Amino acid sequence: MQDKIVQLLYNAADYVSGQQISDSLGVSRQAVNKAVKSLREKGFEIDSVTNKGYMLKSTPTYLCAEAIQCHLNTKIIGKSITVLDTVGSTNDYLKELGAKGAEAGTVVIAREQTAGKGRLGRVWQTKKDDGIALSLLLRPELAPSEISAITPLSGLALCRAINDFCMLDSRIKWPNDVIVGKKKLVGILTEMSAEFDKVEFTVTGIGINVEHTVFPEEIAHKATSILLETGRHIDQNKFVATVLNYLEQELVMNRYRLNGQTVNDYQTLCASIGRQVTFTRGKRKISGMGVSINNNGELEVMLSNGTVATVNSGEVTVQGIY
Repeated sequence: MQDKIVQLLYNAADYVSGQQISDSLGVSRQAVNKAVKSLREKGFEIDSVTNKGYMLKSTPTYLCAEAIQCHLNTKIIGKSITVLDTVGSTNDYLKELGAKGAEAGTVVIAREQTAGKGRLGRVWQTKKDDGIALSLLLRPELAPSEISAITPLSGLALCRAINDFCMLDSRIKWPNDVIVGKKKLVGILTEMSAEFDKVEFTVTGIGINVEHTVFPEEIAHKATSILLETGRHIDQNKFVATVLNYLEQELVMNRYRLNGQTVNDYQTLCASIGRQVTFTRGKRKISGMGVSINNNGELEVMLSNGTVATVNSGEVTVQGIY
């Protein structure tokens, strides 16, 4: 109910009476008063005037589900949002919810993540409110072999959200990162739970560096943040809503599949295209020119002998980046 009250007040041009809220939501005036009190405790500034009602003056500066939802324009993604103060891994937390039947579009966000997972078993951590650790649960009606588009479509959505909201020129480093210049801003990791030939659910974890000003020595040369790139502190709730809006547009609207348009859009934003890349096959390191992304989201690399190698996973380095 609190999210609906925030939505009503956010969209109102003037004060909204308690009776209007009560009638709109089908709850008692006492329930409205109690919900407003709870929202104030969460950091919402809500003015109240006798015989006029309530007016929303400001929303919390920290991540808050109700504040995110009032900026959403989605039908599926973000129907249920949980914001945690701290968690080991948002992916692990959401996978547990998925196993218990959580609905498609459920989002879990942590203000602090202590044991997040990156690719190849790496640990990804954020200090409280420095970064956004977000996981999204989907239930696509696909076979396990058909979910390969989820990560590239997520990367495309993240890139567009960042460029739109932060006015940056971010690019996609195939397969899992979004970069600005030569440094990593976002990491993406998709995991799956499946039975035989049917996907039960997928969980896509997204880690975004937002307020970081320093990084551990081992990654300082290849990591950046929105604050470092823009010099500005952003409204994280509006930004997360923008990300979720773009995720719905790219994932749900395209039915979790790549098509001619999305492949073309991805290639336009992909920093791995037109650059020398190196990947591992067996025990050999192979280099070539990244030339395209195919409809399975795989990177196609032109080798020096004129043949094209298809890379579908693994660690890929890009000349001039990392």
